[in-house]
Amino acid sequence: MSAVKLGVVITGGPYTRQASDTAYQFVKAALEKGHEIFRVFFYNDGVNVGTRLTVPPQDDRNIQKNWSELAERHKLDLVVCVAAAQRRGILDKDEAGRQGKDGDNIAPGFRISGLGQMIEAGIVADRLVIFGD
Repeated sequence: MSAVKLGVVITGGPYTRQASDTAYQFVKAALEKGHEIFRVFFYNDGVNVGTRLTVPPQDDRNIQKNWSELAERHKLDLVVCVAAAQRRGILDKDEAGRQGKDGDNIAPGFRISGLGQMIEAGIVADRLVIFGD
């Protein structure tokens, strides 16, 4: 079987739904099998994966850290929807400045952009896989 270019969308929030954990395991397995991940797009409550301020208990998994490390290892494009992020208080440096906020909280390896990034993933990828509610 030849390699497939995949786009992934995550709409379920971390620690409240299984979507981000399942998507993480799916992406890891796809990469191990030689498939390409074009982009991972976090939407609705899924954007909460992209905050660096999450502090799970020591005996629990750190979903944000898992995604950040996977992105660094495999040069993944982790995109957080700007509108959904703003509603939930997730900002990068540029957006924090535009909104007059005194700090940002975007996690390493994540970037904030518009819904067009999800649409592009659907167009460019061979398959768009959605994990969420």
